[in-house]
Amino acid sequence: MKTRKIERDLTTGNITGTMLAFAVPMILGNLLQQAYNIADTLIVGRFLGPNALAAVGSAYTLMTFLTSILLGLCMGSGTVFSIYYGAKKEEELKNSIFVSFCMIAALTVLLNIIVFAGIDPIMHLLQVPEEIYGMLREYLKIIFIGISFTFLYNFFAFLLRSVGNSVVPLVFLGISAGMNIVLDLVFVIVLQRGVAGAAEATVIAQGVSAGAMILYTVRTMPGLLPGKLHFRMSRERVREIARFSVLTCVQQSVMNFGILMIQGLVNSFGTVVMAAFAAAVKIDSFAYMPVQDFGNAFSIFISQNYGAKKYDRIRRGVKSAVITSFAFSVTVTVVVCLFARQLMMIFVEAKETEILAVGVQYLRVEGAFYCGIGCLFLLYGYYRAVEMPGMSVVLTVISLGTRVALAYALAPIPAIGVLGIWWAVPIGWFLADLMGGAYYYWLLKKRSHDVRN
Repeated sequence: MKTRKIERDLTTGNITGTMLAFAVPMILGNLLQQAYNIADTLIVGRFLGPNALAAVGSAYTLMTFLTSILLGLCMGSGTVFSIYYGAKKEEELKNSIFVSFCMIAALTVLLNIIVFAGIDPIMHLLQVPEEIYGMLREYLKIIFIGISFTFLYNFFAFLLRSVGNSVVPLVFLGISAGMNIVLDLVFVIVLQRGVAGAAEATVIAQGVSAGAMILYTVRTMPGLLPGKLHFRMSRERVREIARFSVLTCVQQSVMNFGILMIQGLVNSFGTVVMAAFAAAVKIDSFAYMPVQDFGNAFSIFISQNYGAKKYDRIRRGVKSAVITSFAFSVTVTVVVCLFARQLMMIFVEAKETEILAVGVQYLRVEGAFYCGIGCLFLLYGYYRAVEMPGMSVVLTVISLGTRVALAYALAPIPAIGVLGIWWAVPIGWFLADLMGGAYYYWLLKKRSHDVRN
């Protein structure tokens, strides 16, 4: 390919150093992506009040679910790209890029139609309180426009990452995140456009990041782009892309559908709990986002080496990743648990004592167990990379199924209440970790036995 100088081969070099050098730009990039919604939450919470904060928080959970569908499709396709890149199969890689783009673009259009047509039934499903219904509807009508930009950015970001380029997505995302914050301040404070202004700022910033990614890829990495020879929807490639993308999409959407179900339960406790959850979940997502992105980087590392058939390097990479993820998780746990109140006060004024108390309670329960979700993200990435995306779905169902079932069982008990929702989360993480870890060691023993025989 003509683009080799700005790609990174993850099948050679020091394992820990290679993974970290590749992962750090991904971590920084997705922390910046979180800044899109954090900017909305911070400015809305400070300048528009608790009801607006609750509305934007509910929208965040819904949009996370919707965009997770596209994210899962792009992530699954990126795994296929990485395997072909590691195996040095250029023609198959280019055809996969074409097939994947066509399939996900078509689904993006369909998703946009569905959400615009179903906005009111969706809000009723979420049990949105009457006092914020109008604000949330106004916010969603604008924010839904950004779904197509989310697809374009993530498709090209995963394409570049699959060949080892994790820096460029970070650069363009950083520019758009800065633009998002500036536009938030202008639209909400100066122009006084309320929650609609916060939504408009986010959509404009998303459009800029998507456009920049496309332009960069077309102009500087032509060796990755399919030509006329690759413009065919071959049955074999469609099946392959569908197997990885659909299962990864199911895994991502099941995970976020479970969170959406929890949002509905949280909403039933009123605007105080809604506002606390809206602020706390941003801090929570920001705190464990690095281990999530490290898991995604680890997956690309594994898939390139899997394509190159470097199985010993894969085993050593697993050990290195577990140690790295655990060290980071423990560090973040200490910070979140010690400074939970101060972190909540970034979004909520000190006079909102009830909101602060609920948010601090949430953060200290979830924050104490970040090592559980760090391990789970590694398991998701590993099984996706070794052509077992179905196992990632199984682990997600265990984790989220436990979370939803326990939350709905415990929350109605007066002595437990909303605390039951918080405790259901880490219990789900650790049950999935046990299953995923046990299956990994079973596979190692089976392969060792097969080699001996």
